[in-house]
Formats: sequence, structure tokens, C-alpha cells
Amino acid sequence: MPSTYKRCTRHGPTNVFCVEMARQGLKIALIPCNFANTQYGPKGVIRMIQFDSSGKFTCQKHQQSKAVVFFCVFIAAILTVSSNTADSAETKKDQAESWLCRGNYQSEQAGKEQLGKFAEIYSNLAQWQARTQRIRSGILSGAQLEPMPKKCGLNTIVRGRRKYDGYIVENAAFESIPGYFVTGNLYRPTNGSGPFAAILCPHGHFPKPNGGGRFRDDMQLRCATLARMGAVVFSYDMVGWGESKNAGWNHKTQKVLKLQLYNSIRAVDFLLSFKEVDPNRIGVTGASGGGTQTFLLAAVDDRVAVSVPVVMVSAHFFGGCLCESGMPIHKSPTHETNNAEIAALAAPRPQLIISDGKDWTKNVPKVEFPYIRSVYRLYGAESAVENAHLPNEGHDYGYSKRAPMYRFMAKHLGLSIDKVTSPDGSIGETGIVIEKPVQMYVFDANHQMPAHAVRHVNQVERLFQSR
Repeated sequence: MPSTYKRCTRHGPTNVFCVEMARQGLKIALIPCNFANTQYGPKGVIRMIQFDSSGKFTCQKHQQSKAVVFFCVFIAAILTVSSNTADSAETKKDQAESWLCRGNYQSEQAGKEQLGKFAEIYSNLAQWQARTQRIRSGILSGAQLEPMPKKCGLNTIVRGRRKYDGYIVENAAFESIPGYFVTGNLYRPTNGSGPFAAILCPHGHFPKPNGGGRFRDDMQLRCATLARMGAVVFSYDMVGWGESKNAGWNHKTQKVLKLQLYNSIRAVDFLLSFKEVDPNRIGVTGASGGGTQTFLLAAVDDRVAVSVPVVMVSAHFFGGCLCESGMPIHKSPTHETNNAEIAALAAPRPQLIISDGKDWTKNVPKVEFPYIRSVYRLYGAESAVENAHLPNEGHDYGYSKRAPMYRFMAKHLGLSIDKVTSPDGSIGETGIVIEKPVQMYVFDANHQMPAHAVRHVNQVERLFQSR
């Protein structure tokens, strides 16, 4: 109880009294309540109703009427329930916070040892598959996506067709959950009628150049080149980036991980809504935060046939943004994992892990990749997983990282690498037009967002509750 508090005095012919509550930590107590001795004259005083540490209460009284005593006890009982409810909510919140694995959550050595402990849990395919289900459920539960929300209509918008050398660009959006529109650009081959492979390109936390996100030069080069090779490609704004930011969304929104992962799942639905897309040839690739989206999506959605996470797979680094580690997807009372093992959930589907020597992926060839390859070995699919390591490079999705991705996608999605191969054997990206962000907007002064679109809302849960 606080050492000082205000007494409460109320007059009245019906012996009305008031109760003041004080909250100290998670404990709730009633503060002494006196009845004024007026001409209406209550005969006694309720001195105090107080809760002890176990939640029980005592009611001290002096010659008070039964009605008032009963009311006192009634109020105390209500507050006991309220206190317990509040305590339960606070406890759950504290527990959820305690399970979070953020950023450099553990040392490089601890990450290596953790993978060793994980490997001791299973020794055959059946045991690994059981672990796969536990981890997948842990990710979805941690992201509050289990059970999965009921899907709404996509309400697809495609406009602004531009034709370039070997590819077409269009501005596209779809409704992932009532009120939220995922905005992006659709790249298509100029030739052929399909069925085409389709590739998702989530972007990372790269703010420059050209506005960052999906507007970056390297994003446009990647998407256009893949389209030239014969794929339908969709690059899309992460929550609070690009047009999502224009609509009032903040990337640091609480539970952004939930909405962002769900948007990626719905992006697969979006690609499959086009009749020319082959449902058996869906790929995904992104770098940094886009790399996180890549291996998370591949882990929870079996429709992804090929994945290429870039400069992100690590056993000790869990992602420094709320969209990567702001919810308990790595640890809970029923599961524990790290990003390297999450990447392994893609097995036996083809996966290329691209790493470098100047960030948290520097140990991939010796630590993370051997673990992931051992999982593929359980399926007899060791050749389906590869690692392209660039020891002298840093954290980006530059040409030297895109080149092995192009070859891997061509190999496993049946794309035409020869269409972008130069006489010297290198992969060419010449002739691709780098557009300005204003050209790539789905919504502008002449094309307004639908009237029911949610704007300036930073509470993800409001969207999911409205479905």
C-alpha cells in the first residue's frame, strides 16, 4: 500500500460510500473509506478493505449495517476478479516478452552449440518431420497466425502497363486483410503464354537509393531480369515502407511481424490468382529483412518451391527489427529454434543460401550450412541445397549475389538463363530501365485508394479483429 493516500468522504441518506483504489506493482488494494457523520448519520465506519499477496481480502468494520458490509464485500469480490484478470494479462505479456530472441541474442559460439543440441533431438526423417511441425506451429503461434485468419477476397488492382526490352512492368495491389492493401509492382515476360514460374521479391531495410524498398535500383534489376528469364515477378512494400508508409503505416508498428508475414502468405495467393502462373513453380528471394521474409515464408508455406534467402541466415543473429523478432516466433514453452534451423524447414525443396564475410552470415559455410545440409540429407536431397559465400563482401544484394541466384532459379524453376547470358558467359542486366517511384505507385492523385482502406492505423490487431 502507498504510504500516503487521500481519504474519501461522501454524504448521503442511503449511506453511500466511495472506495479509492491504489495500484502498486500488480497488487490492488482498497484504501480506507470513512463515512461522514452528518444529520443522516451512518452508525459506523468501514475502515478498510485490503487484499493480501494471495489475493484474499479482509473487511474491517465497526457497527456497520449489514447492507453496507455486504456491499463492501461485493465490491471487494469484483476487484479481486479484476485484479486476477489484470495480473493474468500482465503475466502473459511478461512471459511473451521473456521468450523474445532479438538481434544478437546469443554469441556465435552459443549459436553453434545450440545447433548441436538441436541435432541431438532427432536422428531420422520421421523425428525431424515431427520437429518441423513443432517449429512451424511455434512460428505461427508466436506470430498469432494459428489458426490462420479467414482469407478475404484479393480485390486485385493492376494498372499502368509499361513495356520494355524483354519485360513488362505494372503497378499492382491486393487486399490481404479487409482494409489493408499490399502495394507493389508486377513484372512479366514479353513473350510466351505460360504457364510461367512466379517469384516473390520482398525487400530489406535498405533506405537508399531511389527511395529504398522496392524502388531501389537493385530491386528493379532483379525483378526485370527474372521476368526476362520467363518468370512473373512481384515486388511488394513491407509494412510502413513505400506506399504503405504513404498510407500512414509505421514499420515500427507493434505486431508488424504478424501482418508482414501474413501479407507474404497472401502474396502467394495473389500470384496464384493469375491463370498463367504455374502453381508448382513458386519462388521467393530477398536480402536482409527480405531474407527473413524469404525463409519464414518458405518455412510456413509449402507452396514455395524454391527459396533464396540472402545475407540473413544465422544461428546467433535473430534479426534486429520488430518485423523479424518482435514476436515470440523463436522460443515458447513448446519450442525453441533459431533462423538457421528455420531455413532448414524448407527441406527438401531447393534452397540457395547466400552469405558474406562482413556480417552475421560470415560463419555460414562452417556452422549454419552444414547443419541445414544435414537436414536435407535426411530426405536424400543433399544436392538441393547450396551455399554461395562471398567472404570479401558485405551486407547487400549486389550483382555478385544476384548472379548465383539467377542461375539457381533457372535451374530449379525452369527459367531461360540463356536469355540474359552475355557472350562471355556473364549474366547481363543491361537495357533495364530504372523507374522513378512516382511511376511505380499504384495509388496517386488520379488513382485513389479504395474508400474502405485503413489509413493512419498503427495497431495491427484492429485489422485482424475487423475481419
